[in-house]
Amino acid sequence: MEINSSTALRGSLILIVALMTVACAPPTDLFRDRIVVDLSYSYNAATIYWPTEDGFLLKREAAGITEGGYWYAANRFRSAEHGGTHIDAPEHFAHDQWTVDEIPLETLVGPAVLLDVHVQVEADPDYQVTIGDFETWEAQNGKIPNGTIVLIHTGFGGHWPDRARYLGTAEFGPEAVEKLHFPGLAPSAAKWLVEERRIHAVGLDTASIDHGPSLLFETHRALFAANVPAFENLANLHRLPARGFIVVALPMKIEGGSGAPLRAIALVPH
Repeated sequence: MEINSSTALRGSLILIVALMTVACAPPTDLFRDRIVVDLSYSYNAATIYWPTEDGFLLKREAAGITEGGYWYAANRFRSAEHGGTHIDAPEHFAHDQWTVDEIPLETLVGPAVLLDVHVQVEADPDYQVTIGDFETWEAQNGKIPNGTIVLIHTGFGGHWPDRARYLGTAEFGPEAVEKLHFPGLAPSAAKWLVEERRIHAVGLDTASIDHGPSLLFETHRALFAANVPAFENLANLHRLPARGFIVVALPMKIEGGSGAPLRAIALVPH
């Protein structure tokens, strides 16, 4: 059966109704009909960043019993916008497009589909997802409706947090960028998703929506010129079905940010 715009609307309405009933629903009933899948990695010393960025730093400022007799803990953290599970705002590669705080919530919450290309990636770690891959998916699952969040499972999430296997190199610095090897979305497929399917967002389980060898970041540019944000370094995509689930992807609301840490989940029916 074809997935159409009314199906997408029904999915959004179901989510809205679910959220409206949170306050009155017993905790045991809240997710009785759905599984919550965490799509984000924890931030820690092993978190993978682009080779030109410093890693995540958590500095303990206080931890102990105070003079008043109660426990108190507080930390400081340092992080680049683009590292770990994060969002690329359109501003990242498109002037005067949405920054993180300007992305409408309707773009970040809604019906989603999953394209699985891990078999293709096993044969070519620099694989670029094609229009044909999506057409094959649609032949089996129905047309991707407008307003969908599209996720791509490449299988590279299985390498996290092994930096050398995940990025293709464990080196740091500008010279390491030319040694990156991982799959991504082809620019032509990005344009097709934007123009022919009018998706809301796209995400995958690699460090960049462009494949590792890219030096011009044409996929970023095609998506962001149309105000379509990208989610990178997603976790647990192997646990998702091809269709019929909802994604909630909420970034740290950094005013003027080109990106931000992202806590994303999927609500998957039993």
